[in-house]
Amino acid sequence: MSERTFDIAIIGGGIVGMATALALSRQTSAKIVVLEAEKKLAAHQTGNNSGVIHSGIYYKPGSLKARNCVEGRQALYQFCQEHNIRHENCGKVIVATTPDELPRLDALLERGQANGLTGLRRLSSAEIREYEPHATGLAGIYVPQTGIVDYVQVVEKYAEIFRSEGGQILTNSAFQSLTLKGDELILHTSSGEVKSRYLINCGGLYSDRIAKKCGVNPGLQIIPFRGEYYDIIPEKHYLVKNLIYPVPDPRFPFLGVHFTRRVTGGIEAGPNAVLAFKREGYKISDISIPDMLTYATFIGFWRMGLKYWRMGFDEFYRSLSKRAFVSALQKLIPDLGMEDVHRSGAGVRAQALEPSGALVDDFRIVEAAGMIHVLNAPSPAATASLSIGKTIASMAIRNFDLNEKRVPIQAGG
Repeated sequence: MSERTFDIAIIGGGIVGMATALALSRQTSAKIVVLEAEKKLAAHQTGNNSGVIHSGIYYKPGSLKARNCVEGRQALYQFCQEHNIRHENCGKVIVATTPDELPRLDALLERGQANGLTGLRRLSSAEIREYEPHATGLAGIYVPQTGIVDYVQVVEKYAEIFRSEGGQILTNSAFQSLTLKGDELILHTSSGEVKSRYLINCGGLYSDRIAKKCGVNPGLQIIPFRGEYYDIIPEKHYLVKNLIYPVPDPRFPFLGVHFTRRVTGGIEAGPNAVLAFKREGYKISDISIPDMLTYATFIGFWRMGLKYWRMGFDEFYRSLSKRAFVSALQKLIPDLGMEDVHRSGAGVRAQALEPSGALVDDFRIVEAAGMIHVLNAPSPAATASLSIGKTIASMAIRNFDLNEKRVPIQAGG
């Protein structure tokens, strides 16, 4: 093999791409390369999230999200312990603040129990304050499995182990196009050609476009939603002990603005979920006319807009108005003042949208000849990364002509 010829090329150096590379390097003797467009790994969704290790309470029992989140959470805690990655299994409370949220709170409790979560506790208004003294609500749920971690550190450890297994990572290597030459795939990248027998697309915000360039109809389109955060000033950190969440609206795959203590220090509030005008639109001023034209020419976008325009307007208003953002936070912690928070960073969520206008709620992985395309892997993908990596590796071993190693390593090992 030449220096840039491989058995498997993985597009995307985020947490899903690196977890997949790690799983494959441990289970096969294949020569693997990860192609990352940016100068560093985890530059987008992975590096700009809130660092929460999710429990699995939100997801439909039996779904890919539910199964992979529960298995992946356990594996991630084990991985962090084994590799001395700073993390905390601190738990969280989910708080209902209006009467109409109470049935949804009970449904969440049932869903969590169906997903195998133990130790869940239904809380009265007074009991909420046992966990979060400054939080206010009609009722709540204590979720002991939730935790916090720095996912960039996790990805860096995945990469370190992957390289030790003989894997290669090429940064500044954005995928541009694909040429088929017999049984060989020629990937044209910004750093030159890479040849491979097989391809795995973990391209996140660009996964649908990558699939199309590979001759695969994704059957959906990625719509970027920006999630903006506020930081709580140090003098008011006492208002939040760990994590405080609202009851989510079941119509949307978003959890609502909440409070998160970061394992690296500080407390953040957010995120919202506002339509971004660019795939990497971290600021409201980030605008891409080509990206916006893809919205305008996709029927699913207009169907979504007609159905959820009021929610979209509210989120956009809250993005512009600090007062509106803080008002939403005050439903959970009334003592929080306007002067207690200041704008912080933002992340962009790659949300798949179907032509029907439906937001894809589960992970979606599509297989094609010699390829696997991960087309929807938003939250809890970071929590579930070791499990998702194992799942994709198993698909590759089943469908690709790969030599397995004799003793596969477990996900958390």
